[in-house]
Amino acid sequence: MLGATALPMAVLGALLVLPPQVAPSWTPTRSAGVCAFYGECGYNPEVNTSLVASKVPCVSNTAAREATGGLLTLLSSVCPDLVRGMAGAPRVCCSLAQAVALQLSVALSSAVLARCPACARNFANVHCHNICSPDQSLFINVTRAVPVEGTAQFAVVEYQCFYQQEFADAAFASCHGVRLPATGGFALDTMCGRYGARLCTAQRWLDFQGDKNNGLAPLQIDFHLVPNGTSPGGGLEPLHVQAWSCGEALSEQEQPCSCQDCAESCPTITPPAGPAPPFRIGAADGALVLCALLFALLALLFLLTLCCRRRGSKRGITLQAAPAPAPGCSARWGDAGHRALARAFQRWGTLVAAHPLPVLAVAAALVVGLSMGFRVLRLTTDPVELWSAPGSRARQEKAFYDRHFGPFLRTSQVIVTAPRRSGSSYASVLFGAKNFSAVLSAEVLQALLELQQRLAAATAQAPGTGRTVRLQDVCYAPLSPDSPAAADCCVNSVTQYFQNNGSRLAMVAAQTNGKVTGTVDWRDHLIYCANSPLSFQDITALELSCMAEYGGPVFPYIAFGGYTDSEYTEAEALIVTYSLNNFPREDPRHEWVLSWERRFLQVVEDFQRAHSHNLSVAFMAECSLEDELNRTTGEDIPIFAISYAVVFAYIALALGEYTAWRRLVVESKVTLALGGIAVVIGAVFAAMGLLALLGLPSSLIILEVVPFLILAVGADNIFIFVQEYQQSPREPGEQREQHIGRVLAQVAPSMALCSLSEVICFLLGALSSMPAVRTFALTAAAAIALDFLLQISAFVALLSLDARREEASRPELCCCCRLDKGAAGPGLRLLRPLLQRLVPVLLHRHVRPALVLLFLLLACAGLYLLLQVPVGLDQELAMPKDSYVLQYFAALSRFLTVGVPTFFVTTEGYDFSSAAGTNGICSSSGCASDSLGHTVEMATRFPNVSFLAIPATSWLDDFLDWLNPTSRCCRIHQYGNASGQFCPATSDDLSCVGGRCLNTTRRPTPEEFQRFLPWFLQDRPTLQCAKGGLGAYDTAVSMDANGTILATRFMAYQRPLRTSQEHTAALRAARALAEELTRTLRRVPGTRPSFSVFPYSVTHVYYEQYLTVVAEGLLTLGLCLAPTFAVSFLLLGMDLRSSAATLLTIAMILVDTVGAMALWDIPYNAVALINLVAAVGISVEFVSHLTYAFAHSRQRGRVARAADATVTMGSKVVAGVAMTNLPGIVVLAFAKAQLIHIFFFRLNLIITLLGLAHGLLFLPVLLSYMGTRHPPTPIDTH
Repeated sequence: MLGATALPMAVLGALLVLPPQVAPSWTPTRSAGVCAFYGECGYNPEVNTSLVASKVPCVSNTAAREATGGLLTLLSSVCPDLVRGMAGAPRVCCSLAQAVALQLSVALSSAVLARCPACARNFANVHCHNICSPDQSLFINVTRAVPVEGTAQFAVVEYQCFYQQEFADAAFASCHGVRLPATGGFALDTMCGRYGARLCTAQRWLDFQGDKNNGLAPLQIDFHLVPNGTSPGGGLEPLHVQAWSCGEALSEQEQPCSCQDCAESCPTITPPAGPAPPFRIGAADGALVLCALLFALLALLFLLTLCCRRRGSKRGITLQAAPAPAPGCSARWGDAGHRALARAFQRWGTLVAAHPLPVLAVAAALVVGLSMGFRVLRLTTDPVELWSAPGSRARQEKAFYDRHFGPFLRTSQVIVTAPRRSGSSYASVLFGAKNFSAVLSAEVLQALLELQQRLAAATAQAPGTGRTVRLQDVCYAPLSPDSPAAADCCVNSVTQYFQNNGSRLAMVAAQTNGKVTGTVDWRDHLIYCANSPLSFQDITALELSCMAEYGGPVFPYIAFGGYTDSEYTEAEALIVTYSLNNFPREDPRHEWVLSWERRFLQVVEDFQRAHSHNLSVAFMAECSLEDELNRTTGEDIPIFAISYAVVFAYIALALGEYTAWRRLVVESKVTLALGGIAVVIGAVFAAMGLLALLGLPSSLIILEVVPFLILAVGADNIFIFVQEYQQSPREPGEQREQHIGRVLAQVAPSMALCSLSEVICFLLGALSSMPAVRTFALTAAAAIALDFLLQISAFVALLSLDARREEASRPELCCCCRLDKGAAGPGLRLLRPLLQRLVPVLLHRHVRPALVLLFLLLACAGLYLLLQVPVGLDQELAMPKDSYVLQYFAALSRFLTVGVPTFFVTTEGYDFSSAAGTNGICSSSGCASDSLGHTVEMATRFPNVSFLAIPATSWLDDFLDWLNPTSRCCRIHQYGNASGQFCPATSDDLSCVGGRCLNTTRRPTPEEFQRFLPWFLQDRPTLQCAKGGLGAYDTAVSMDANGTILATRFMAYQRPLRTSQEHTAALRAARALAEELTRTLRRVPGTRPSFSVFPYSVTHVYYEQYLTVVAEGLLTLGLCLAPTFAVSFLLLGMDLRSSAATLLTIAMILVDTVGAMALWDIPYNAVALINLVAAVGISVEFVSHLTYAFAHSRQRGRVARAADATVTMGSKVVAGVAMTNLPGIVVLAFAKAQLIHIFFFRLNLIITLLGLAHGLLFLPVLLSYMGTRHPPTPIDTH
């Protein structure tokens, strides 16, 4: 009885001398070599739920015991700093059982901290001194103990621990920067509770270690950090032992922590050069100044030349009145070729006009035969196939990635906000006052939970197979990939902090924090998990896990949106993300995932309607983009149909030449116009059918652009031919067939000039690497060629039949009737009289210089604006104006806080198993300073340059940590049936004791590397070993049957990228970083010269085109302009001046068009390039016909010839090109698709108006200055 009361009486006496900060003590004796507790006294009765065994020590304020035998051996391994340097047998305050428990506890943290030896040692020392220090009583004060039933002992359930501030700060500093390779975050995110790494301090770090509610601490430890140079009193002396600096090596055989984990180990970092500053001259825009100077120079040269000419005229040098010089050799050859061509066309026209029906039959058979290719036509809708060449770098990299790792995951996402709700404040017992946004309410979370439950139960029918598809059939299940249930699917959302369990979301529990008692609910758990997402148990009385239902963590930057400074409770948006497996299009499972995604859209759309009164719901599935594009294309078909109908109606009405109302039905050309349109459509169908027969696919953009282009070309030729026939009187004795042949001889060379220029232009444009541009160019070239052939055959035959009908005075729609012929007067003409009045003003001696200066100014302004055109295509523009996807894009841009993953992929030829190879990749202690991991981490420090926000996850770093002998991750069965096989960390089988894979911390040998790596990749991460590779890395390493590594990947995250310009810059930066890594790793011994590192992201195949689209556009347009000049030179009788005028005018149209794009918010991209290539063809129509008319005008003098050409040919060009295009283009303004509105309405309107202005205003003036003065030799067409 006396012994039973001795200890309490001693405690009572000690209360009288303790200072205020020291709680009542069960440790009355304080002296070096005296313990505060010793041995184990069972489990802590105050801890209901614990992730590990919560055995607590016994109160024992007695002398320390000698450590011998197994205890000494164990402590020498776990706590080397504690027993090192002690003379004789060291004395400690822990038993062997306590040391074993200590080893297990240190092993848990070692898996996370071992990559930084100094941090791992300091962390171990904290627990080693607390549990085993022989001077325990000097810095530990036991404050609460409970009797152990059936014994006289008391179990410690709470104690105070006093540390010198300097020691605590140094230990904390060594761990502050340690990374978690699997997440790209910091180890302190898992070791500082609700504060996470960002807000963690030494005090908060230690407080979390001692919090009995964290699921790991067996009892409550209250850490007190004593200011340096002070003492808590009462005989207590704060612990102050050596704390290793992270930049310090623990021994000569070991290395300090790496730069990635320790700022002290980093060399001086020179920030990379950012984007080049804008070009400026002084304070002015440099490009603007240069363009202004260019205009001034050109204007000066022009005015000086003009002055010289006029001075020569005043001196009597009248070049215009001089007799025509004898034609040179080139002119004679040109005239001879032109006469031969005209005679050939005359004979051909006469022959066709004489036999119209056989010609029409042959033409129809040709068109129908080629159009049969539509039966095998493949319509490409996949954006990758459209815009990325199969041999492009991005496509090759994508193919390599898909071959080794499978296609990247598909994503379906929901973003929920609550704009019509109000936020609230919450006074948490544990976390203090917190503001909760409107979207973070129990009602919204419950609604989100119900949505996810509906989606988990949703089914869809896969077309074709009839299979019923469920979420688990298509979802990504990282920890159960073989036979997943719906709960195993990777779904990231806020409700996953409650494992998508409504009962856990509704839980409430009493909570005491110090002297404050209250309740905790979902809000406290959410606060904790948002700051410590890797926790298996929170510190609240709810004792819930933060891990998702599928077993992985939910990082707050994925589940929350629209927050600042990690204040997650103030997030404006909640994000639900479903990760689905991706399959090749030919795989039947591709239809499965498409079916489920469309069912996902239906369910979320129902959810959106049901909660439209209080929530804003934005959503998208992976299939949404393609589905919406297809939808809007179908909806805009009527717009295109109306557009074509308007054009057809105009051609039908404008083609006739009406002399009197009574002859209206005779002189109308509706049938001929419809025949001409049929010729154009037949050419398009035949061209597409021909290419389909050759195996080339087509696309929707070809169906939209090519008919417009061919209609402009074909209608122009129709108007030129028909109006020339109407305006050319029949000569005496000339038959109708001969008349048609003579007219064809006059206009066909001009038609051939334009068509041949356009065909060669588009054939050269087909050299483009972009599949859509190449296919468009080939289709356009074939269609223009066929259109020309059909026009000089089928349309000539139609004109012959129509002329025969009109001469017989038969009405158009009733050819059997005959009307009184009457007297036919001159036809009604509007454009020609108008031009006859306009041309004298246009070519006035004072107007011409002004027009030249005006168009030079426009060209220089266009050149400046050309530099301001943005390159790219923001995904919003690809969607129709009424698409639900636009709301999602807006929400994504506003709320998303992290970008898409970027993988750094290594190819075959690198030896990962060698020590040098390992050190060239990893980023932990002992790794090369320029390793892959270090280099990528350095890049993330400059996100404005690298566009990377989160460092790369590294399977190799975690593999090395997994092998570390201080953890229990890698163990081998020592005997029994499983001898030699892998023993998981969760196993307590005795055959695993002492079966570490490596006995010391070192790099594995190549044989060990190949043996243990497959074990690591299939090891499921658990609390006992968080470094298991299943889920995180099992698909990150591609090996052959012999274990040779064929490819690996390291995943980093981009910062949010919101424009196509940022995506392009990010791709460029990632490739530059990968090239640097390739050069570095090729220097590692044993690396093959063919080895490389490349970046891969799902967006690269879309944005790679913008790296080269400018250069490719310049090359393509240049290749288009070159044959225009060459063909013009040959077919214009080798007239260099007229050919140069043609080339200059078309180039100015293109420059001004691109400049106008900047003014009308039209970005430059592959779609714009297709339209610009088409613009070359349309410009040829505006320019070449008029140039041809000028070259063959019978007038003398440049001005007179320019006037004649403008009046005679300008009216036909305006009627045939401008007035044909404009009505159809205007109708496109009503299209829903923004792509059509921007790139077909706006851009084609610009092209048509600028082509008309340059062709009708600038070109005649230019020819009046630089064209040939004398007419060519007359052509005898008889």
